[in-house]
Amino acid sequence: MSMKQILAAVRAFDGVLELAPSEGSEFPEIAWGDHFFYYAPDGQVPQREQPYATIVTKNYPDDSLSDLDRPDRWRLNIHVGRPAFTRLIGEDPREEAGSPVDFAMADTLLPHPVYRAQGWVSIVNPGAETSSLALRLLGEAHEAARRRAVRR
Repeated sequence: MSMKQILAAVRAFDGVLELAPSEGSEFPEIAWGDHFFYYAPDGQVPQREQPYATIVTKNYPDDSLSDLDRPDRWRLNIHVGRPAFTRLIGEDPREEAGSPVDFAMADTLLPHPVYRAQGWVSIVNPGAETSSLALRLLGEAHEAARRRAVRR
């Protein structure tokens, strides 16, 4: 599944707000080319809410284990929450991984290399093995963000 297809799917969600920093924007250069998704039907970034999903296209200083600086690599990150993380990954997100993880492996559902403890999962270059799961998890994350917004 291409990044373009993932972006089209998320952009179709009701009330989605996408931040896509680009050159010359007010956002730091490190974020240029990446995408951050919020539930925000009013078009305003929620003040006390993190995005429910992101797409990153490069290594960050504290996040290089996915090897995203190689050509044509990107990573979809989704906040699924701790209970879903445990169901999906088979481990408690707050505990250290039971076995070594190759965070650069493509088309595989993995714990997020930095935000595992907060219940985030990631997929480098979603493909045939993970595309439908990625779309389902994105929909569930969007709906969870919508429910949180309604409660506020």
